[in-house]
Amino acid sequence: MRKITEVLRLKFEAKLSHEKIGRAVGLSKGAVNKYVSLAQAQGLSWPLPEGMDEAALEARLYPPRTATTRLAELDYPSIHQELKRKGVTLQLLWSEYVAVHGGQALRYSQFCHRYRQ
Repeated sequence: MRKITEVLRLKFEAKLSHEKIGRAVGLSKGAVNKYVSLAQAQGLSWPLPEGMDEAALEARLYPPRTATTRLAELDYPSIHQELKRKGVTLQLLWSEYVAVHGGQALRYSQFCHRYRQ
């Protein structure tokens, strides 16, 4: 169960350090820092708005993810042919692939893994 409300209360009302808050609620300093940062990014402070329970707070801090976009597929025969040329590496071909496909491009490790398969 999340303890976001208690973390925010201790941070803004009691003005405790993240370490002390973590010990009090049984979380790490990193988790406390994450909750506080997310709340500040959403413009939340203490006291929380009227009627905001733990579930509503969690929904506001962690909005549902949007559908992921499809990643651009590789042209395996073309990659294979290009690698036969002198000075051409998978790193170079991947950087060209990223330049063309941008946000829909695979990361380098997946690019190499899929090509090798």
